[in-house]
Amino acid sequence: MHITRYTDYSLRVLLFTALKGEQRSTIAEIAERYDISRNHLMKVVQELNRKGYLQATRGKNGGLILKKRPEDINLGKLVRDTEQDLVLVECFGPANRCVITPACRIKLLLAKALDAFFDVLDQYTLADLIENPQERRELIRLLQINEPVPVG
Repeated sequence: MHITRYTDYSLRVLLFTALKGEQRSTIAEIAERYDISRNHLMKVVQELNRKGYLQATRGKNGGLILKKRPEDINLGKLVRDTEQDLVLVECFGPANRCVITPACRIKLLLAKALDAFFDVLDQYTLADLIENPQERRELIRLLQINEPVPVG
């Protein structure tokens, strides 16, 4: 299974915004912290906004925040939503021209492997990626995110 850069960036954007909590993020900030293309991120953010993962607000006080709670963002569903092509081999697709398809078990084995891949991802949410306090602190440090100031 190969995860595209698009899905990788989607996971990174959601992780970053989850770590910031109620603080708004910007595409420029995320691109800088991950050292990735701002143009690629713009497309990713637009799609995550359209699919209801992010709330993107334009303007002076605009930015990005999660539209759902991290525990409500299932990683298996996210990968399914962001991957355009889950055709692992030719015989998975409609344009199959492989001559051994009628007698080949590769498709069956790869279909089981793909199911197992998603079975694992379906068990986790975005919250699982940030719940460990030590790992969370390290992610915040690596991404140079300012800790939220407690209210009151």
